[in-house]
Amino acid sequence: MALEYIEPSVWREPVYIRIGFGASEMVEGPVVALDYLRRRWPSERGPAYNAAVIACQSAIEGKVDLMQARDDFAAAAREAYLLS
Repeated sequence: MALEYIEPSVWREPVYIRIGFGASEMVEGPVVALDYLRRRWPSERGPAYNAAVIACQSAIEGKVDLMQARDDFAAAAREAYLLS
């Protein structure tokens, strides 16, 4: 029996970030957030970054509440000065 992948819901309130000098970008859920964390995040990464990666991955797997993942992602964005 194959496992079925179910995309987690989006957050009730998105997180807006700005990477570099570009426009604000809306991050609506843990799948997109994890992609930002892994592919577009600045190279300097602190403890909030690590917590956000774990929380977003766990939310995708259904192991962590979506809002916890959102809060951890927002904290990582704050730590990296990316909140817009």
